[in-house]
This record gives sequence, C-alpha cells and structure tokens, in this order.
Amino acid sequence: MLAPVIKGVLLGLILSISMGPVIFAIIKQSLTKGKTAGYLFVAGVSASDITLLFVCNVFASLFVMILDHKALVALLGAGFLLLTGLYTLFFKKITLPVIDADNEPTYRKRDYVGMLMSGFAMNTLNPNVFLFWFAWTAAIGSIAADAAHPIQYKLLVFVPCLVVLLLSDLLKVALASRLRPKLTEKNLVWINRISAMIILIFSAALFVSALQYT
Repeated sequence: MLAPVIKGVLLGLILSISMGPVIFAIIKQSLTKGKTAGYLFVAGVSASDITLLFVCNVFASLFVMILDHKALVALLGAGFLLLTGLYTLFFKKITLPVIDADNEPTYRKRDYVGMLMSGFAMNTLNPNVFLFWFAWTAAIGSIAADAAHPIQYKLLVFVPCLVVLLLSDLLKVALASRLRPKLTEKNLVWINRISAMIILIFSAALFVSALQYT
C-alpha cells in the first residue's frame, strides 16, 4: 500500500508550494505579529483543510454512490486539474505583497483566538481551495472504489497529504525571516511553473485511469 502514501505526499507537496494567498498570509503573520501568531494562523488553516476534506469526501462519496459512474467523476476531476494547471502555467499573475517586520507585541487570549480563526476563515472562504479538495477527493474516491479497502486507501492518501501540508506551513513560520527575501518574483514564477507542471501530470494520469473505466 505504498502507492497511495506516495500520492498523498506528492499531493501535499503540490499544495504546499501553490502560490495562493495563504503562503503570503503565513509569512506576513509571522513577520508582523510574531511566530506564535504564525503558528496559530497555520493551526486555523490546518483545521480548515481537515474540515473541507471531510465535507468533500462525504459529498464525493455520495456523488459516486448515487451516479455510480466512476469514469465521469474521474474525468471531471481530471478536467478541473487540467484547467487549474493551464491557468497556473499561462495566466496566473504573481504579485509580491509588501511585508514589514516589526517586534513581536503582546496579545490577549482573544487576540490569539482571532488569529486562529482568521487562518480558518481565509482558507475556508477561498473557493479555489474547496474546488481543489473536491476534485482530488472525487478522483481519489473513484480510484479507491476499486481497492480492497476503500476507506483505508483514502486514509493512506489524505493523512500523509495533510501531514506534509502542515509541516510545510510550520516550516514557513519558523523560516519566515529567511524565506521572505527569497520570495522574489523570478523565483515565484519558477515555483509556479513547477507546481503547474505537476498538476498537469496528475491530470493526465487521472485521465488515463478514467479511460480504463469506460
């Protein structure tokens, strides 16, 4: 059962290097409000990912169960990933926000709760995050349906994915002061291209697997 674990790790790496607003928000929180605020923000993002993943798995499972068309589900997932990869590769613009580093101030407990909730809200209210999770849960669900233990297969994919994603976000907080100078526009463009190519490769592999169901 090593294959699903590898898929989960690769999926986590794709999400961790994606050029969404969360990566900049994590660095900004860490630099302007301190590492504690950064870690709380990451905790909120992680809680949001777990919630969205659970919701998407429930609805994707129902979708597959009701329609019983694994090929259609896989094709839809492949199509969305294809569009995401093409958009990321050719159309997505890279912008660098202005971040000023200040001394870490002292906050009240409710302020820390607000930081955690801000991470949860930013990630949850980003439609791209929801669509990305839904596409992958539908795609993995269609593949897991043919596995001997579908639920175990999903866990072997998504648990490593969430762990890799969480560790990468924590690392961004820990290295925020060092990472920020390296986030030049040129570097971000190359990271963006690599992320897009990986997404396109996954889309092609999913499309091939969908053809096997027809």
